[in-house]
Amino acid sequence: MVHGGSAPRTRDQRFLALLSSLLHRRVSSSVPPAAGVPDTAGAIRALTLVLVQTEEQLRIWNELFETEHPRGAGPLVGRQLRYLIGSAHGWLGGAAFASAALHLQDRDRWIGWDQAGRLEQLDRVVGLSRYLIRPSVVCRNLASHVLGLLLYRLPQDFEQSYGYQPWLVETFVDEGRHAGTCYRAANWTRIGHTRGGHRRERGGCRQETPKAIYVYPLVDDFRVRMGVPLRRGLGALPLAAGLEGGAWAEYEFGGAPLGDRRLSRRLVLSAGLQAENPGRAFCGLEQGTDAMIKGHYRFIEQPETDDSAVTVENILLPHREQTLRRMRAQKTVLCIQDGTDLNYNGLAQCEGLGVIGENQTKAKTRGLHLHSTLAVTDEGLPLGVLRADCTAPEPKDPADQRKPAAIPLEEKKIYSWVEGLRDCTAIAGEMPQTKIVCVMDREADFFELFDAWREDPRTEFLVRADHNRCTAEDLKLFDAVKAAEPRLVFPLYIKRQSARPKKSKQKARPARPERTAEMTLRYRRIELKPPRSHQGKEPVALSIVHAVEATPPAGEKPVEWFLLTTQEVNSPDQAKTVLEWYCLRWRIEDWHRVLKSGCKVEELQHETAERLRRAVAINLVIAWRILLLTLLGRETPELPPEVFFSDLEVEFLGAYAQDRRLPPPTSLGAAAFLVSKIGGYMARKSDPPPGHEIMWRGYTDLRTMCVGYAIRSPAP
Repeated sequence: MVHGGSAPRTRDQRFLALLSSLLHRRVSSSVPPAAGVPDTAGAIRALTLVLVQTEEQLRIWNELFETEHPRGAGPLVGRQLRYLIGSAHGWLGGAAFASAALHLQDRDRWIGWDQAGRLEQLDRVVGLSRYLIRPSVVCRNLASHVLGLLLYRLPQDFEQSYGYQPWLVETFVDEGRHAGTCYRAANWTRIGHTRGGHRRERGGCRQETPKAIYVYPLVDDFRVRMGVPLRRGLGALPLAAGLEGGAWAEYEFGGAPLGDRRLSRRLVLSAGLQAENPGRAFCGLEQGTDAMIKGHYRFIEQPETDDSAVTVENILLPHREQTLRRMRAQKTVLCIQDGTDLNYNGLAQCEGLGVIGENQTKAKTRGLHLHSTLAVTDEGLPLGVLRADCTAPEPKDPADQRKPAAIPLEEKKIYSWVEGLRDCTAIAGEMPQTKIVCVMDREADFFELFDAWREDPRTEFLVRADHNRCTAEDLKLFDAVKAAEPRLVFPLYIKRQSARPKKSKQKARPARPERTAEMTLRYRRIELKPPRSHQGKEPVALSIVHAVEATPPAGEKPVEWFLLTTQEVNSPDQAKTVLEWYCLRWRIEDWHRVLKSGCKVEELQHETAERLRRAVAINLVIAWRILLLTLLGRETPELPPEVFFSDLEVEFLGAYAQDRRLPPPTSLGAAAFLVSKIGGYMARKSDPPPGHEIMWRGYTDLRTMCVGYAIRSPAP
């Protein structure tokens, strides 16, 4: 196994000249192969790293790399350290560190450097320029194990040689040759790729193919040490960072690649104003001047050409990057997928809408379908919107007589679920320290999704089963898990559910009071057979968790869930964790409710579907922020109020509390309580915590009150 490559550069000429005289010296015969190497790294005897310091060690290192590494022994550049991987079985390989690349676009963007910062701090980044596990050595986990040993030794050895410690290590992997598995196993992060191009070497130059860039921080706070502002870079970000009223829009929309910096600035300004007055038309905002209003509508009405950069994806890109940073700070993240219809049937003149339903008289309802992925913590706090696909569904052409099995997956409505899963898989490769679990409802219970996961199983998924599928046993899926022994009985709080009348194809739903249900839990491992349309494929091995209410109230249907997951379930605690993850799926339903009822996206008035999409994209992030405010006030009330509220808002809330003889806003929880009171929360002993509707109503009124408070006449 071989990895690594270095970019051409010159630094510390004196040290380089010293090494160049020895660089091509080799031992007189080939290095003997290692003998009797065991199958696993843990069984290797006397595994050690030897820092190359003598001429004899350098000769051995040169011989190994000249004969067994495709890039040879060098030359390396700048400050260098070489290692041999020794053992009682013989030499197993080697490694070399050298100066980092002068400029890498994806690396520099990930760190958050500007040019001055890069030039000042580049010495703190070193490159793993060569890495070799000899091709004759076959030993599981050896490559990743040695990487860990190297990174443990590197800071001290580097300081002893050069007087300071590096903070970050980079390397390059040619993915045409290697998958980078050992780096992911050793918790390196893939952050992008090089641009390729020509590389100068002795005797001329050669064409370089693009390579994946992997990095490993040697210290957690390397950005702070480098002086990189919190807003910049793509590293881990605390959940509460950047939410304050005066800065949040810049955090979540700043720098959007819209083809013109003026458009990016307009997006930040428009989003900030809309967030202060969610659900209100832009022309009716209190702080919206004529120039702001015209600028906003010019932004929304940008030409809709094929090469236009003002797209939903680009509008959301800065927020997605911040969401990924918040995800990196978590051990487990639930990526919840779901779809919802946006009804624009009243916009008779709007062009480009699709068909989202029809009534009993076959009258069609026009609108857009939104399929999104919302990332939340394993405690239910929303981290952000990862992906949003807003499409105009078209009914099936009556002339299309193909059977479902003959229709390519990419043409089916269910393909959105597969795209969401693959997106999460790609993200998982960039943050190996974070477990990513894709959580989906019954619409995602189809074999193509299971098969797509099997292609690259770097994530876990959790799906509520809808079909009683065939298994490798005589029993079908539901019967097989029901036959298992009960493993746990526990109470589960069931939220109140309001009645819902029949709508189009949506069934009527009776009201349900809140209650605590006694749930019985079963689980087992199962193999699902492929359906007839996928004959010839291997069965998919999954765990199934069955939770059912043992004694429901008279006249009530028992709560019952069948949950399919790739997660190993070998204990009642693991099964209960899977159930708790699924219960958090309702966070995306809450977000949809804020989007529709709070931000009122179905009341937008635009002449084309593309303009509606742009306006919806902005409101997706605003709805996330409102949802987060509600939940942060409950889950982390001890945070300072400035995490979310501006200085003016905190000052006004203090005056409001004093006037109403309420607790002052000394914490986020106290400030959120005051906002709920402004929104109409009664705070009686029997009342549940304030909901999202009260919070967005209170925050809207708070912003209006703050305008008057700011321009009040000074006291005489």
